[in-house]
Amino acid sequence: MLADLIENKTDIKVERKLNLGGTQVAFSALNSGELDMYVEYTGTGLVNILKKDAVNDPDKVYDIVQKEFNENYSLKWLKPLGFNNTYALAVRQDTANKYNLNTISDLAKISNELTLGPTIEFPNRPDGLIGLSKTYNMNFKEVNAVDGGLRYTALNNNKSDVIDAFSTDGLLKAFNLKVLKDDKSFFPPYYAVPLIREDTLKKHPELEDVINTLADKLTDEKMRELNYRVDSLKESPAEVSKDFLKKEGLLD
Repeated sequence: MLADLIENKTDIKVERKLNLGGTQVAFSALNSGELDMYVEYTGTGLVNILKKDAVNDPDKVYDIVQKEFNENYSLKWLKPLGFNNTYALAVRQDTANKYNLNTISDLAKISNELTLGPTIEFPNRPDGLIGLSKTYNMNFKEVNAVDGGLRYTALNNNKSDVIDAFSTDGLLKAFNLKVLKDDKSFFPPYYAVPLIREDTLKKHPELEDVINTLADKLTDEKMRELNYRVDSLKESPAEVSKDFLKKEGLLD
């Protein structure tokens, strides 16, 4: 979306680097100048990059990362895109019904009977299983990490009982999963925000206004629907993105 907007509104040609992997790869590339911008999550910036304790107030998180990224890395967070892609734990409907699960506290009570099938990153993140286990006193029978979207298939095939998800995952809708309420507010806010190098903005000051036209345009529901179109209906991300921008009246 950012690339389409920039090419539509300016004379700048954008090189799209796709599938860079996790935050560490993308952030290192941005910090070294190999990338000019990418979309990061405020909670990830706070906990994983700045190594700070989780904060639950979205505005405070934004203010902290804005100030410290500017001072330490000469990077600028632009305006949030609107959706909060926070972590969630999800189970099949039959599991939820069997144990009467509505919250993560409910899950913690019977976690020693269940297998967690998380993403590869989740067990080792302080804002993932490490902190979650301490906060909720939770101890799964087994933890079998699975790559990306395959964890949904594993859950559906009864190879696992619980997965970590992101609140905007289209596959939550596709597999009709029950998302458990984070009743102790453990997971920090993960608002998606374009993160850009200050020297790139100095070179192309028009970028800030162009990118900020996307501010608050993507709700959780809209993002889940777009992800559903890509993950389940197998539409191309490029076409889904362009279609969204046209419907929002953001492309000339």
